[in-house]
Amino acid sequence: MTDGVWPATVAEAEAVQDRLRPLVDLVGPGPERPGTVAGLDVAYAEDGDRLAAAVTVLDARTLTVVETAVTVGRAAFPYVPGLFAFRELPALLDALGRLAVTPDLLICDGHGLAHPRRFGLACHLGVLTGLPAIGVGKTPLVGAWDPPAQQRGAWSPLVDGGEVVGRVLRTRDGIKPVFVSVGHRMGLANACARVLDLTPRYRLPETTRQADRLCRVALDLAQAADLD
Repeated sequence: MTDGVWPATVAEAEAVQDRLRPLVDLVGPGPERPGTVAGLDVAYAEDGDRLAAAVTVLDARTLTVVETAVTVGRAAFPYVPGLFAFRELPALLDALGRLAVTPDLLICDGHGLAHPRRFGLACHLGVLTGLPAIGVGKTPLVGAWDPPAQQRGAWSPLVDGGEVVGRVLRTRDGIKPVFVSVGHRMGLANACARVLDLTPRYRLPETTRQADRLCRVALDLAQAADLD
């Protein structure tokens, strides 16, 4: 955003990233015992334009759902590599604004520092909301790495341009890893520890799994309503 106006061009979007990037806190250390954690995810319709953005807040200890919110809308920006967050941010911020609970930590289905412009979705959301945020990607966006050992909890550095931008973290024995990076107000070691807390049974954090399910159901319902 530039002076409250959503960017309409690539140059405007890149200017927003350049303006906000220095505000990112990459040190943290962030909450080590958050009471609540929120998963954020977006599902797209086949046309790639309509979307549903979901936020699912979990009790960090029991992983039970505390509150959910969802917004159905349209992508706010064209698909441009490195600027993907601009497609989703308005809907995600709207969903966050519908919550009665303020989560202690945001878990984004995407990346933070591990981004070609060092300002992925987790960084952007963290700066705009002021909340601690991390990115947990299913696949890498940038960087090179060595495969971590096969046991749960093993990791290797994700390196891009000679800089460590995240960790490749094994959340299940013998299962392909996830890609963790800091978004805002979190340290990398703490971010990985929190991801392990959220993956007692599955590869992906329970926050991501719950938010993914919620936004897909909401999108299906919206599409079904259009056919009525």
